[in-house]
Amino acid sequence: MMGSNSSVSGFYNLLTQGLNELHQSFLSHSSFMSFQFLSQVISSLQSFHSQLTILVRKLWLPVGGKWLDEYMDESSRLWDACHVLKSAISGMENYYLAASNIASSLDAYHYFTPQLSRQVHIFFYRQILMVIRAINVCQREILGLEEENRSLMETRIEPLSQCLIQNISMESKLNGFSGFRGVLYAMRSVSSLLLMILLSGLAYCWSSSCFHQGYDGHMVFGSTGFMVSMAILQQKVAEEIDQNIEGGQPGILLFEFQKAKNAMEELKLELERIAISCYEEGHADHEIQEKIHNVKSCFGLLRCGVETITGQLDDFFDEIVEGRKKLLDMCSHR
Repeated sequence: MMGSNSSVSGFYNLLTQGLNELHQSFLSHSSFMSFQFLSQVISSLQSFHSQLTILVRKLWLPVGGKWLDEYMDESSRLWDACHVLKSAISGMENYYLAASNIASSLDAYHYFTPQLSRQVHIFFYRQILMVIRAINVCQREILGLEEENRSLMETRIEPLSQCLIQNISMESKLNGFSGFRGVLYAMRSVSSLLLMILLSGLAYCWSSSCFHQGYDGHMVFGSTGFMVSMAILQQKVAEEIDQNIEGGQPGILLFEFQKAKNAMEELKLELERIAISCYEEGHADHEIQEKIHNVKSCFGLLRCGVETITGQLDDFFDEIVEGRKKLLDMCSHR
């Protein structure tokens, strides 16, 4: 029993340490909801789940006990939520591919000068109008993506936020299965918080309401530090969401996504200015080149981040499947 208590206590300490590290990482990133921070959130989620599976094997829980059903329910919940994340972030792929094509189509503008013939000026003018129309289409697709993600959040994820305010005050329940039920409840609460952070950054966020819920002081996890660390991270994220949405529009909060959107809008405004004065001399050629370069750079970072997060989610899917298989095999061989 002493070994079980030690293992359970060690898991609570692991959660506390991981949450504290995430909070420090959140504070150290000047860019709110950046790929770098969200990638660390996924890593923490994956690490917690991995350690939970290891803990089950240490506790030597009874074969056929209800604990297995509860573990399977939790891993299924993680699986479903991560699939929504995967769906949301894959929607960005068409966006950055279209944006890259738009930027590439402007490479020829480098050769545009006031000294070129009128016919060439007309050609560039028509090309610019085509690019502006392409940007408008791209921006409409983003509105569609955000609307689709909002619908995903409402239909498949909204119940997840309720896990942040659930309350189990009966210590006997939390101590069930050598303390495993309390550990599983702690894991469920932590994973809910981390998933809501990921969904707010990568899918859709309309308010910080799901991060403003408090915790009942009677909850017994066996670790006050764990509850404090979770509450601190939750409160800080809520504050930052309030600051970023205030005066703005709800939607995808991802920093690199917002930066790419702004770069595209700046390029569009510059192209509209050029189109109006297309036959006049003294175009700000250097300025348009900077904006084209900025679009390419921003969407390159967006693409790199999407690929990284997608790879992490795929690895997590594999780990969830492997964890379920290990525990089923463990029970069948006892």
